[in-house]
Amino acid sequence: MPDMFARTSRLRAEAPLIHFLGREYSYSELFEDARRFASALADRGIAKGDRVGLFLPNVPIYVAAYYGAMMAGAIVVNFSPLYTVHELAQQVADSGTRLLVTVDVPELYGTAEKVLHGSGLETLVVGELAAMLPMTKRIGMKLFARSKIAKLASSPDILRWGDLLGKQPANGFEPMPLDPSGVALLQYTGGTTGTPKGAMLSHANLSINAQQVCGINPFGVPESEVFMGALPMFHVFANTALLNHAVASGASIAMVPRFDAKQVLETIEKYHATGFPGVPTMFQALLDHPDLDSTNLSSLKVCISGGAPLPAPVREQWESRTGVRLVEGYGLTESSGVVSANPYVGERKPGTIGQVVAGTEILLLDKEDPTKLAEDGEPGELAIHGPQIMQGYWNRPETAAETFIEHDGKRWLRTGDVATQDHDGFIEIVDRIKDMIAVGGFKVFPSEVEKVLLQHPAVKEALVLGLPDPYRGESVNGYVTVLEGVDITEAEIMGWANERLGKHERLEHIGIRDSLPKTMVGKLDRKTLKAELLGQAGA
Repeated sequence: MPDMFARTSRLRAEAPLIHFLGREYSYSELFEDARRFASALADRGIAKGDRVGLFLPNVPIYVAAYYGAMMAGAIVVNFSPLYTVHELAQQVADSGTRLLVTVDVPELYGTAEKVLHGSGLETLVVGELAAMLPMTKRIGMKLFARSKIAKLASSPDILRWGDLLGKQPANGFEPMPLDPSGVALLQYTGGTTGTPKGAMLSHANLSINAQQVCGINPFGVPESEVFMGALPMFHVFANTALLNHAVASGASIAMVPRFDAKQVLETIEKYHATGFPGVPTMFQALLDHPDLDSTNLSSLKVCISGGAPLPAPVREQWESRTGVRLVEGYGLTESSGVVSANPYVGERKPGTIGQVVAGTEILLLDKEDPTKLAEDGEPGELAIHGPQIMQGYWNRPETAAETFIEHDGKRWLRTGDVATQDHDGFIEIVDRIKDMIAVGGFKVFPSEVEKVLLQHPAVKEALVLGLPDPYRGESVNGYVTVLEGVDITEAEIMGWANERLGKHERLEHIGIRDSLPKTMVGKLDRKTLKAELLGQAGA
């Protein structure tokens, strides 16, 4: 991965490749920052295989820290900026992260500082958001927005990004040779059980997946393209389809710190963005924004939807109102981000996840017995073989037996998704073996939300499931029984639970019921409850 970044920085040394809130960064500038960061890591004893965490929104230092850590031989660990203290601490401990990079936004810095002082984390490096802005915005932020800048504690284990890099000489670090099969990134996922696990993605996994994405893009001269950078870079979809794709092809990125519909529309128009990878909720939010029809989107050539199923009404409305093609793709954390996509030009099949990218194969396994293949023409569990498939889960070798399966001498990743494939190779997801809920591109596991609900002193039983949502794909819904004689409302339970859940896990609805359906052996039956609720919705 660092070699790819080095090559692109040499080829396009002076061009402004990263646009960020009015300031421009060239790849060569960020490459030098990456080298300084790598040198600083070496000075602090971060050695090959050590873990360096990124707890960052979309900011320019993400690029430098990501590639710089890899230059030093470290393994990058991506952490969502939405994490609570508990979630961040849990994954810092699981990964053994030694150094964490964040920014001086109060919410992020406050969370990171609490984790620093309560875990095995050794060093916190804090980037100054104001220093990444154009001079006029920088001055304005320091003068009039002091409340948006965290005051850093005076501590030897808390360092400023600028100070850390400033002590390193320019051109003072040469990236070390790296083993393509060595782990480059730990990307946490719920996997098949709902327990967070770090997918081990190698340098080869990431670089090949970026090249696979480059191979299907519709851009004749990629170096002249500008990608809309609204997807959060900590997410595996953005990591491959946005960041690594842009670096591999030499395209620019017009980056925003987080998704804001108005800001995204302004950014597309200002920087003439030509490609826009996003999740369905982003396109729905843009459709809902009053400025959509007055924004000049003529530069856009294609929009790519991933992370969650794309509702047909969203695709149809987007294309009819903007004239820009919106295609659906598919991938998993365990596949480095991308497995398949509908063609950007030519024939496509709405409702499918398209055709596999180059070098990728699939099998449809029998839903009851994965050692067998599904009958011809019958749906089966989707299994994937390809150079982008992860090495395994961090410190969890025992999960290989349930995650991978051998067929014809090859190792296949079981996805838990039930699919069909037509004679043209187009794949359609028709069901899910897993119970995960896809909320706007994020995976929510019912069992984790149920654990929180069951901590409420009034709750006796709990079932959580996903129900269709026109905006986010699915919403999180909980159903509980309460202890006899307890006087409590649904709103009170939901408010209590949502205070303890991550933002993407929060409940949209709580229902108090006299009883919850159970199986013949007495287990709570989520499948029956969902069928009942969907039947009521359709009545």
